[in-house]
Amino acid sequence: MLAFSTSPPPLDDDKIKPKSGNESYIALVWRRLKRSWTGMGGLILVILLLLMSLLAEFVAPVDPKATDTGFAPPQLISFHDKDGNIVFRPRVYALAETEELDPVTFQPIVGPDYNNPRLLGFFVKGTPYKLFGLIPGNRHLFGSTDGQPVHFLGTDKFGRDVLSRAIYGSRISLMIALTVVFIVTVVGTTVGMVSGYFGGTLDAWIQRFVELVLAFPQLPLYLALTSLIPVTAPTNVFLAFVIIVMSALGWAQMSREVRGKTLALARIEYVRAAMAVGASDRRIILQHIFPNVMSHVIVTVTLAIPSVVLLESFLGFLGFAVKPPLISWGLMLQDTSTYSVIGSYPWILSPVAFVLVTVFAFNALGDGLRDAIDPY
Repeated sequence: MLAFSTSPPPLDDDKIKPKSGNESYIALVWRRLKRSWTGMGGLILVILLLLMSLLAEFVAPVDPKATDTGFAPPQLISFHDKDGNIVFRPRVYALAETEELDPVTFQPIVGPDYNNPRLLGFFVKGTPYKLFGLIPGNRHLFGSTDGQPVHFLGTDKFGRDVLSRAIYGSRISLMIALTVVFIVTVVGTTVGMVSGYFGGTLDAWIQRFVELVLAFPQLPLYLALTSLIPVTAPTNVFLAFVIIVMSALGWAQMSREVRGKTLALARIEYVRAAMAVGASDRRIILQHIFPNVMSHVIVTVTLAIPSVVLLESFLGFLGFAVKPPLISWGLMLQDTSTYSVIGSYPWILSPVAFVLVTVFAFNALGDGLRDAIDPY
């Protein structure tokens, strides 16, 4: 008789070797974030914005301080030659006076100069600069191949390139936002954890002070500071004052949120067990409460940055912005304070597009991180 074996066939060592199921918290959050197309889109935009601000000298096509024709309209990219034929090399046509006269004013009509096209390209030579103040260079990411200035978003009243100024302005605006959010996060997180963990009289006094800060009318204060600060104040002093004021009025909300998380965490079993075995308050706060609060803090930070960017733009519109020669989006929006300028030269509103993209990028990243950190 034939004997049939019922034992399973032998498996390879690689197949029976157990796989490690350990996955770090950061890897788990990253895996969840990759599933969110809005979160990844926001992350990509944030990285591009940061690179643009860091490499502003290389990205900007024109020197932001160079002057040309005031309120010149944007030069549109064209793929047609003067005869209307399609060409594959992008180009722009500078504005020049034509032989035709305006029937009302009898002034020469300004139009594109089709006889002198300016070819466009990437990594072209242009105005020399020093990257990070150290590395000399004259290559720009895009621009005209002949080195002549091209105004893709037009010029302002002094003839300065709007696009280049907006790119340089991202450096100051993002620096203010990141600095303010860093100070707000450190102060708000520290005060919130201390208040929520110790409780009692200390918590009561801290919360009364927090409520006072939250109830303080911010807009009248900003308007008052606009008139109190002298125009001749040094730029660095004025910039530091803006950061201090925005930070002093912004930490209270973060403190209130962290306090609520700390109150909930202080009643969890492992925290009570650490208290029972005699762990110090410092160890409990840093080892048990702080890591669990950080997930909420990270999401709050990504959502707070666009709020500060909007606030800086709004204060710049009111006049409470950085002073020249520094450039920020808020300072550029001061040129839009009159309706006549907006109606006649709408391209002056271009910095608003940069603000909107920045707000969308950080909000999308914050939403993606919120879902990745706490999917339930």
